[in-house]
Amino acid sequence: MRYWLFKEEPEHYSYADLERDATTLWDGVTNNLARLNLRQVRRGDRILYYHTGKEKAVVGEIRAVSDAAADSNSEDPKAVVVQVEPVRRLHPVPLSRIKQDRGLASWELVRLPRLSVVPVTEDQWRRVQELSEGV
Repeated sequence: MRYWLFKEEPEHYSYADLERDATTLWDGVTNNLARLNLRQVRRGDRILYYHTGKEKAVVGEIRAVSDAAADSNSEDPKAVVVQVEPVRRLHPVPLSRIKQDRGLASWELVRLPRLSVVPVTEDQWRRVQELSEGV
C-alpha cells in the first residue's frame, strides 16, 4: 500500500460531493508528472484529499477502490483514471501550517504547488494525521 495526495477545487468537486456520491472516478489529470503518479495508484492505497483555491488545506482521507487504468472515455491515449471512495473527514490542515512544519516543508505539495497528484511518505502521512488531530 502506498500513500498519495489528490488536489481538487472544492467548487468543482469537494470532499462533501464525494461523501454524497459514495464513489467517483478520479479523472481529468493532464500534467505528465501527475499522470505518472496517478498511474502508480493501486487498489487500497490511501489518499489525502486536498482542497485547492481559497481553502488550500488537506480536508479528508479517501481510498483507491481500483487500480489506475486508461480512461476509456477520453480521446487522449495517455489519460488515466482511478475509482475512489471517501474514508473520513479530517480537521483541515492548511498549507500554511504544512509549510511551517520541518518534516513537511520539502514535500512535493510545497515544492511543486501545481502538481495535482503527489506521493506521500509514511512519515508525511503520519505527520498530517497528527496535525489534523492538533498534536
